[in-house]
Amino acid sequence: MAVSNPEPKPSVPNNVEETPTQDLPVPMDRQNPSKKLISQGFRPVLQNTRFLTLWVGQIFSQLADKVYLVLMIALIAGHFQGENQPISGWVSAIMIAFTIPAVLFGSLAGVYVDRWPKKGVLVISNLVRGVLVFVIPPLIWLSQDYTLALPVHWLPLWLRQWQSQVQDTFFLPLGFIIIFVLTFIDSTITQFFAPAEQVTIPLIVKRNHLLSANSLFTTTMMAMTIIGFAIGQPLLELAATLAKSVGFSWEEGQSSVVAISYLIAGLILLFLKTGEKREHYQKERPHIFEDIRDGINYLKDNFRVRNALIQLVILFSIFAALSVLAVRMAETIPGMKAEQFGFLLASGGLGMALGAGFLGNWGQKFRNNQLGLWGSLGMALSLLGLSLSIFSLWLTLLMTTFLGLFGAFVGVPMQTTIQAETPIDMRGKVFGLQNNAVNIALSLPLALAGIAETLFGLKPVLISLAVLAIIGGMLTRYIGKV
Repeated sequence: MAVSNPEPKPSVPNNVEETPTQDLPVPMDRQNPSKKLISQGFRPVLQNTRFLTLWVGQIFSQLADKVYLVLMIALIAGHFQGENQPISGWVSAIMIAFTIPAVLFGSLAGVYVDRWPKKGVLVISNLVRGVLVFVIPPLIWLSQDYTLALPVHWLPLWLRQWQSQVQDTFFLPLGFIIIFVLTFIDSTITQFFAPAEQVTIPLIVKRNHLLSANSLFTTTMMAMTIIGFAIGQPLLELAATLAKSVGFSWEEGQSSVVAISYLIAGLILLFLKTGEKREHYQKERPHIFEDIRDGINYLKDNFRVRNALIQLVILFSIFAALSVLAVRMAETIPGMKAEQFGFLLASGGLGMALGAGFLGNWGQKFRNNQLGLWGSLGMALSLLGLSLSIFSLWLTLLMTTFLGLFGAFVGVPMQTTIQAETPIDMRGKVFGLQNNAVNIALSLPLALAGIAETLFGLKPVLISLAVLAIIGGMLTRYIGKV
């Protein structure tokens, strides 16, 4: 049963929004929102001009992130992939360049986000990424005749597949090294953008609207994932055609699509007003690693936030494993090919968007821990159903859709719990640790799921993921305990 606050919160006029100084950590599950607030759904956040500015900036930034990978594949195929040579090794290297900064710098970036104005981080990170993408074509052109000679024994085994002949020296194109380094830098900058975006939401959105705001952000994220990968190639092809018609190269045309998206995001976020006070960033700060330790200690002492974070890690681990297993599932389903696994992931994204839409409109009627528990149980049942339906296309699509839907029931309330219950001066540290933990959770299953499926088979692995979802549900159940 919800417990009312002992002292009513001072009323705020409808035309005045809360500032960071008012944003004291009041547990979401102990609030007693009125019927009026429950029934409003997405309307309050869509009427919030500050949130709209952040949201539209997110749309362009996320679209650029997704099309960036498609651009890298196009550049690799056009410049570096040899005839009859698999592209997977080149793409794997780019994915590593994406992943390593997330693991190394996630926590550190969160600490700096606490020390810097959020608006500045959001704007500069997008503008710098836009400039980085713009310079890729001229750098590739300048380096096209240069290679870097590396002894083959320096390379890991998975990289040696690039070597078509048995030689002692491997010649790596300098242009590829350049896009690898630029991708690494781009991903490093993204580690600052992600926690800054999460910290900004509770600064500009009232507590009783956080669930709707997070639902809209989750829906947008999934939509951009589907749309970005779906329209990425045709959009880049169109840009290449237009660029050639006006005398530019296809590389310049395709790169400009991603770069302009980043730049538009940065320019839009210039108009964002977060209500932060300059004095907050001018006071003396402890050492960086002391801040990281403070964040870890905060999670140790606050089980509600800690359990919500663990549940998010479990959620992302399951979906990361599913992204690997989807290839094998597509291979076993009659009428599907392995390369069509994207349809399975798209149905999961569709389900998550539907779930987030439901939560945005009606989720305030329920407690966060209730939604998380139902979501965990629903995910477990969906995974069990998936293990029994892997030979039927329509049943598999239905189960992955349900899996995404119930995944939203876990992800959105848990993110809202962390935002609402973390004090303003701890949010950067906590979201940095969250970013770090989630990226590790995304990386490990990518490496382990395929091995587990090879050793034990698809069905036992899916059942194991169902058990993991139930464990997460048990943690979620105690988020509402006092």
